[in-house]
Amino acid sequence: MTRRSCAIYAVGVICSTLLIVGIGLVVAQVFRTVMHNRLKKEIVLVEGSRVFESWKRPPPPVYMEFFFFNITNVEAVLTGAKPQVTQVGPYTYREYRYKDNVSMVENGTKVSAYNTKSFVFLRDKSVGDPTEDNITTVNIPAWAVMNKLKGNFWKASMVSVWMNSIGAGFFTTRSVNELLWGYEDPLLARLSVISPDVDKIFGLMVNKNGTNDGEFVFHTGEENYLDYGRVVTWKGQSALTFWTTNQSNIINGSDGSAFHPLIDKNERIYIFTPDLCRTIYMEFEKDVEVRGIPAYRFTPPRSVLASKEENPDNEGFCVSPQECLGTGLLKVSPCRKGAPVVASFPHFYLADEKYVAAVEGLSPERVHHQTFLDLNPTTGVIVRANKRAQVNILIGRVGGFPVFTNETIMPVMFLNESVEIDEASAGRVHKLLLIVTVVSNFPLIIVALGAIMLAVFIILLYRAHREKTHSEDETSYSPVSGKEKEDPQNGTYIGMTEKVDGQA
Repeated sequence: MTRRSCAIYAVGVICSTLLIVGIGLVVAQVFRTVMHNRLKKEIVLVEGSRVFESWKRPPPPVYMEFFFFNITNVEAVLTGAKPQVTQVGPYTYREYRYKDNVSMVENGTKVSAYNTKSFVFLRDKSVGDPTEDNITTVNIPAWAVMNKLKGNFWKASMVSVWMNSIGAGFFTTRSVNELLWGYEDPLLARLSVISPDVDKIFGLMVNKNGTNDGEFVFHTGEENYLDYGRVVTWKGQSALTFWTTNQSNIINGSDGSAFHPLIDKNERIYIFTPDLCRTIYMEFEKDVEVRGIPAYRFTPPRSVLASKEENPDNEGFCVSPQECLGTGLLKVSPCRKGAPVVASFPHFYLADEKYVAAVEGLSPERVHHQTFLDLNPTTGVIVRANKRAQVNILIGRVGGFPVFTNETIMPVMFLNESVEIDEASAGRVHKLLLIVTVVSNFPLIIVALGAIMLAVFIILLYRAHREKTHSEDETSYSPVSGKEKEDPQNGTYIGMTEKVDGQA
């Protein structure tokens, strides 16, 4: 066997080995499994892990935008006319958030923390000055007191006299700053004299600047990657007590700041939000891309805030059979000290049309009013998010008070809490995804090398076959003599056998 033949056989053995091994690894997904197991071990909430510091202090900037509904026909509303509103905003704040008092508990399998937030006003991203711009809206403290006294005619009549004496009407005009961060309400101030538990300061965001929502305990994800960031308890409770069924009181999912890696399109993303006093869920909507990072967009479906008729699972969110609102609304008075506060998506997006039609000036649009979450499915990292929610007040007839006969859900304000991954964080995610892609696809590289070697093997076989054929063609004719003779006159002389005369 020649050296060339040995080389050809060696190339054949190598290419067949590479193809067999590569295809076997692709089918078994060995490298992908190894990489996924590595992600599950590294994306955990423990000191020194890849994500722990960014979980405690998220680097991307978070912005909070506030939009108010200014009522333009108060006098007409008092006589029964349809409310007319105009949207004013945004008033934008930079939101600084971090986990405070972080400590490992239960032998390091869980972590305790407080979600602390603070806000700084951004004039260049706002429509005006919140200290100067005034908004005419529902007098929420007055309606809260009236709702609290519902059914007690004598106390309601006394408070009605107080309201008239101090000029506290059903609507009020206050600055944006007062409505957000608090002001001393005259009715609450009078009530606080006889009831010390009544806070005389009211504001939609009062006591929420530089404060927290209470202690959270989270799963670290070490025992099961699907539990990464999942809330175990809030304020020491593993379930809520606001609602009428155990299912409605479940605390499930994360707090919205962390999600497990290797997310599937078919799964539901659960988020517990203290602002709504409940757990909500999101479902996959579409594939998106943010700063070159692939992501799945999850959004709350209509069923989250559907009526009990549309979604029987929501019956537990009815405060009582008589206080069960339609689709798109959630009355959160059980966790708002009895105030008639109703939560919804902005402009009653995904709500029954009757709520939109009851207030002139509303126009729900998905692009502006949808809540969504864009998650990279490999790492679970949030690459973009918009949390949008609206605060409404239920107004109508209250015994002892000379007010409206028709019940109306009056929009007061909606917020848009948004975040998008910054360049530095996006770079780190890109690097991690590149490593995951290369390692996971390493068997394909082996298959590609095998295919290249197969091509080389075929070329070598073809050339060897061709050379062998050419050699056989050259040796198929044998000359009569070892060398040709030259005729000095006529060129080449070809010798021929002399003819023998038979008669000689």
